[in-house]
Amino acid sequence: MRRTPIVLAGTMVGLAGVLGFHTSPAQLTLGSIPPTSTTVRPTTTSPTTTSPSTSTTTATTSANTSPTTTPPSPTTTRPPSTTTTVRQSTTTVAPTTSVPTTARTATGPQVNYYFGTLSVSVTATGKKITKVTIATLDDGGNSRSQSIDQQSIPMLEQQALQAQSAQIQGVSGASYTSAGFAQSLQGALKQLGI
Repeated sequence: MRRTPIVLAGTMVGLAGVLGFHTSPAQLTLGSIPPTSTTVRPTTTSPTTTSPSTSTTTATTSANTSPTTTPPSPTTTRPPSTTTTVRQSTTTVAPTTSVPTTARTATGPQVNYYFGTLSVSVTATGKKITKVTIATLDDGGNSRSQSIDQQSIPMLEQQALQAQSAQIQGVSGASYTSAGFAQSLQGALKQLGI
């Protein structure tokens, strides 16, 4: 009960403060304009103002005392000079590299793919891959590995032709062969500049 008047008085003062509070608009300044944009600021002129200035000089002589007034001298105030700034956009042109249009072939490094080693040969015309084959394959005579390679390698070659890159999906059940194939394929493509 004793706190009620204090709480009510505090609430009223706070409410009056909130209602009486007025914000002024914030003035924002923009950062520098990037060099790729063009900004033209117009030159502004304002009328020249002249304000008369009166100076009075009193000359005193012993015989004759008369005030001498000099005519007002005009003072010319010029507005601050403004400049027009034009920023020109710059365009950077990357140098073009010529791509040979003849067919060329590169062989990737030999990769140990757990069951043996393999390397991939790639033939390309320009940036287009036209042929992907196995250059070397040594699976140590393991019959299981030979069976997997016979099924997976044609699929891997087809994926490389479709992807036109080393970003191939691989073949399920032939993860070691797929990883070795992709690694050697990437090396061959790097030699060709693809």
